[in-house]
Amino acid sequence: MNDPTTPSERYLQGMATRRAVLGDSHVDRAQQGVTDFDRPFQELITEAAWGHVWSRPTLSWRERSIVTIALLAALGQDDEVAMHVRATRNTGATRDDICEALLHVAIYAGVPAANHAIKIAKQVFEQMDAEQAA
Repeated sequence: MNDPTTPSERYLQGMATRRAVLGDSHVDRAQQGVTDFDRPFQELITEAAWGHVWSRPTLSWRERSIVTIALLAALGQDDEVAMHVRATRNTGATRDDICEALLHVAIYAGVPAANHAIKIAKQVFEQMDAEQAA
């Protein structure tokens, strides 16, 4: 974004997609914590990840969600795995979808990575179930 006072169309599309996938409360918390130091990074991920990639029409949000969780699990990105598992309530990816993705992680990225991601997913699903019951 060249002019920080005028968001680009890609940024606006990215922010809309980001909010739809992750939820307003998550994005609001992230935005409240932005400083001058990390503002360029936040703009980058909003435009690139959410505006360029997640907003493309070829794959559904469900499919992108499955791929994203598998990649994050393979890379050992625990916080991001949890965030994207939580986002499945908005993407349409099911628990069975995530189970299948993590089986692929076990074969292609290693059992320890999948095992740890399964532990994280189970914790997040328990939290989501408790929130829904309340």
